[in-house]
Amino acid sequence: MLKEFKEFAMRGNVVDMAVGIIIGAAFGAIVKSLVDDVIMPPIGMLMGNVDFSNLYVVLKEGAAAAPYASLADAKKAGAVTINYGLFVNSVISFLIVAFAVFMLIRNINRLKQEEAPAITSKECAFCASAIPLKATRCPHCTSELK
Repeated sequence: MLKEFKEFAMRGNVVDMAVGIIIGAAFGAIVKSLVDDVIMPPIGMLMGNVDFSNLYVVLKEGAAAAPYASLADAKKAGAVTINYGLFVNSVISFLIVAFAVFMLIRNINRLKQEEAPAITSKECAFCASAIPLKATRCPHCTSELK
């Protein structure tokens, strides 16, 4: 059983998938930092110094009474909140990752199409020789081709 697992794990596809997952996790962390630290602060500043990570709605107050200065204070007090600002950050992160994956797949597909060789010959049905596509008669066996 251990030998079978080792054979499965060492297949090219499984190793490639593992590398892809590791790189994807690292890319996700980079995109999260891009959204949280680079994209959202200027957008928040343009919207009147709004910090998207602190946008929330209190559903139920915690031990200390509302209003809370930040989401961290609300959580510390034990309040139940809907954190729609964090959700907006997550949606923007997802859109960036989805766009990057789309561009990657698009370029991979383009490379695959360029690699396909053009078909310039066909096989004679009578003698199995390679002949040009436009030929109407086989040059090897002189059979008429359809």
